Amino acid sequence: MAMNLPHRVRVMDVGPRDGLQNEKQPVPAAVKVELVHRLQAAGLKEIEVTSFVSPKWVPQMADNAEVMAGIHREVGVRYSVLTPNLQGFEAALKTQPDEIVVFGAASEAFSQKNINCSIVESIERFAPVVKAAREAGIAVRGAMSCTVGCPYEGDIAPERVSYLAGLMKGIGVQRVDVADTIGVATPRKVQAAMEATLKHFALNDVCGHFHDTYGQALVNTLAALQMGVWNFQSSVAGLGGCPYAKGATGNVATEDLVYMMHGMGIDTGIDLDQLIDAGVFISEALGRQPNSLVSRAVLNKRSV
Repeated sequence: MAMNLPHRVRVMDVGPRDGLQNEKQPVPAAVKVELVHRLQAAGLKEIEVTSFVSPKWVPQMADNAEVMAGIHREVGVRYSVLTPNLQGFEAALKTQPDEIVVFGAASEAFSQKNINCSIVESIERFAPVVKAAREAGIAVRGAMSCTVGCPYEGDIAPERVSYLAGLMKGIGVQRVDVADTIGVATPRKVQAAMEATLKHFALNDVCGHFHDTYGQALVNTLAALQMGVWNFQSSVAGLGGCPYAKGATGNVATEDLVYMMHGMGIDTGIDLDQLIDAGVFISEALGRQPNSLVSRAVLNKRSV
C-alpha cells in the first residue's frame, strides 16, 4: 500500500540537553561539546544543547555557558537551549542561541508536580520570556509534555492538548513539540494529539517527540509520518528519561529513528555510521552501552 509519506525529515537531537540532564554522574563540559561536534559532523541540523536552569535543580546543566562557548558553530545548524524563566533567558541570551525552548504540560497534575503551578500560570510565566526572545530575534519553540498520558492523571484528552497549543500560540510561540513524555502513547492516540495541535499550528511547525517506555516510539513516529509530520526529536544512544515520571525510559534513539527513515527511503541528511560513533562516544563517557538496538546490531557486525 502506497502512503503519501514525507520524502525527507528533519531530526533534532535532544541528547545533549534532554538526554544528559538526568544523569547522576557529572559529565564534563568538554565531553558535551564534543558530543555536539560529533552530532553536527554526522549531519544533524538541529541540536538541543543545554538548559539555563538553576544549578540547584539541575546540577548537570550548570556549565551551560561554557558548553555554548565551546561549540564550533556550523552554518545551517540550529542550536537551541531551554529557558525556564526570564533570568534563564537573560543568561542564555549572552550565549547567542538560535532558539529558546519554553515548556508546558497538557496535564494540570504534571504541571503542579513539575513546576509548582497551573498550566495557565506556567504560560503566563513564559509570556515575557517569549516576548523578550522574539524582540531579540531569537526563535521560540514550545515543548508540550504529557500530550497523551500523565503519570498522575492517566490518559490526557486531545482537548487538553488543543488547549495548551492554543495558549502557546497566544503568547507568540512559533513551533511546538508534541511529546509523549512517559512513552505510553499508541498510534491512534498520537494522531489525535497531533490533530489537536494542528488546530493551532501549521504542519511544518509541529514536531513529534516520543519516548520508548513501552516500545512504541517508532510505530508512533510512523503514525505521525502518515499525517505528513516531518519534524522529529530523538536522543543519541537513547539517552534520557523524565525525572518526574517513574519508570519512564529514554527518548527514542536517534540511531533507531534514522535507520527506519533510511529503510523507508526517507532522506534525513544524516550519516548513520557517524551517528552510531557519536552514540558510542557518549555512552563510553557514561560507562555503559548505547541504548539503541540499531547501534548494538551494527556494532556487533563491525566486531565480526
